[in-house]
Amino acid sequence: MSTHAILLQEVEALAVSAVNAEALMQSVADRIHSVMARYNCAKFFVVDKADARALFLGPYTGSFSPVARITFDQGLCGAAAATGKTLVVNDVAADPRYLSASDLVKSEIVVPIFARGKLAAEISVGSYFADTFAADADRDLVEACGAVIGKYLEKQPLN
Repeated sequence: MSTHAILLQEVEALAVSAVNAEALMQSVADRIHSVMARYNCAKFFVVDKADARALFLGPYTGSFSPVARITFDQGLCGAAAATGKTLVVNDVAADPRYLSASDLVKSEIVVPIFARGKLAAEISVGSYFADTFAADADRDLVEACGAVIGKYLEKQPLN
């Protein structure tokens, strides 16, 4: 079984035992960061309840200092939120949408997370290396992790 498949099974198991969404996101960020050597920062952004066109930093793990708040017209995370589609950028220096939080980041993947048909959060993984997310397996893994979070959020009571 591939590392990607094993990690996804671990993420699914984390969702079964999570005490809340924040704890699950932190556990997923920690696990992704520790298992995938080229995934140097794993972070979640959550839709701001006071401003549905903004995201605030949620749980994260890694060596980059993430931006604390992003609107839908800022950066790759904002672009992914605005379009509702995964963004894979294997050379962030070549993408004018990239909002630099660190000069160390060379590639990034951002996956929107939906619950009850609405954008609820995003998972963003950054790497020191260009082309980290060039393989379909990397995209599939991060999207699958986002889907696990989305399913967990759908089971939570509305507030």
